[in-house]
Amino acid sequence: MSLSFFVVITICLVFLHWYKTEKIKETALTATRLHCQAQQVQMLDDYIAFKSLGVKRDRAGKLQILRTYSFEFSSTGDERYNGRITMLGAVVASFYMEPYRINVA
Repeated sequence: MSLSFFVVITICLVFLHWYKTEKIKETALTATRLHCQAQQVQMLDDYIAFKSLGVKRDRAGKLQILRTYSFEFSSTGDERYNGRITMLGAVVASFYMEPYRINVA
């Protein structure tokens, strides 16, 4: 087999990895929006930023990629708070939100 065949296969594999990673990030962004709505806070900038990458076993014992994204939110419109979403494979594993003020109306 020629070198060009391996180059094409490598490019295809890199593209597939990038595509899958982007789909997971979209899932995380949607889940973050919904979580912020449920907590009655405003997600700021409508953006999540990649924070870290690791490996962890899921409940079935299968190794999965653990991705962490950070985001900012506000409860009153005056302050910015930090939050984190962790994805295990393509599934939401956890949310963390800094303690924040509750706007009592």
